Amino acid sequence: MKASDNPELKNLIARVEHGRLMKETATATMAALGLIGFGIMMVPVLGSHAAPQQVAVVAPVTTPIEHKSAYAGISLQGHAAIVYDLTTGKVIFEKNSQSQLPLASLTKLLTMYAAVNTLDANSPVVISDAALAEEGDSGFTAGETFAFKDLARLALVASSNDAAEAIAEAAATKNATSGKQLLAGAAAAAGLTQTYALNGTGLDETTQVSGGYGSAQDVAVLAGALLKKAPSIARSTIEQEITIRDTNGFSHTLPNTNQDIVHVPNPLLSKTGFTDLAGGNLVVVFDAGIGHPIAVVVLGSTRDGRFSDIETLVGRTLDHFADTSAP
Repeated sequence: MKASDNPELKNLIARVEHGRLMKETATATMAALGLIGFGIMMVPVLGSHAAPQQVAVVAPVTTPIEHKSAYAGISLQGHAAIVYDLTTGKVIFEKNSQSQLPLASLTKLLTMYAAVNTLDANSPVVISDAALAEEGDSGFTAGETFAFKDLARLALVASSNDAAEAIAEAAATKNATSGKQLLAGAAAAAGLTQTYALNGTGLDETTQVSGGYGSAQDVAVLAGALLKKAPSIARSTIEQEITIRDTNGFSHTLPNTNQDIVHVPNPLLSKTGFTDLAGGNLVVVFDAGIGHPIAVVVLGSTRDGRFSDIETLVGRTLDHFADTSAP
């Protein structure tokens, strides 16, 4: 007899087949649930591997949110720049601030710092023929004599090469050393690690060699050091013009090479620089609060671009402090 002809046998076979199908379904379901459960358990494990990758990307970004928002999207013509807090020694903003670049007449800040450590305020400084041979004409005559404090102010305000050279000569003679050694000692005393000068004016030595080199950060530190060491000389650089008299009473009046200093709030110091090799350089120090000097430096810009770069940076820096002081 065939199984299909026996109703009871047909029912038995059907029940067995149904049981087998139910068992396979249950097994498949348990397997699927097991995979899901395993996946859920693996999430923390996978997360523990992913976290270090996220930290590795985020950890180096230590700049405060206020800094990022204040300087976001900033565009500068200068190759290097820095906003440096002279009170805390912290860099608020920077662009290639460690690059060693030609300083042009910013070198005069180093010359004055060296001379302040050597000459007395009223030490006589004579305008020599060698000083008059420097590029530019400040209206001096050979043999004219000035008090150091007066000639130093004019050297910075008007960026006078004649005055800077005469001061470098006087300080080197007083120290019984060469001009280069005098400037090297001053750079070391100020803690400048990327600055050296071949002359006291910053004028290019050749078409390929500048008279002075340094970084934006070094310039910021130097400006702060001069402001602290000789505040009356440094602060004279914010005036629109400078008038000094030689020992015979003859006066010399020259304009400030940074006429835009009037647009900087609470200015404390200003110095321009420009040569073919350096391009346009500029440093200003201003008070961002009560006794809170901030140095802003631009190197390797253009003759006009240095002023707009500084204006942009000062504006963004004011925004930065407004943001950080907000409740």
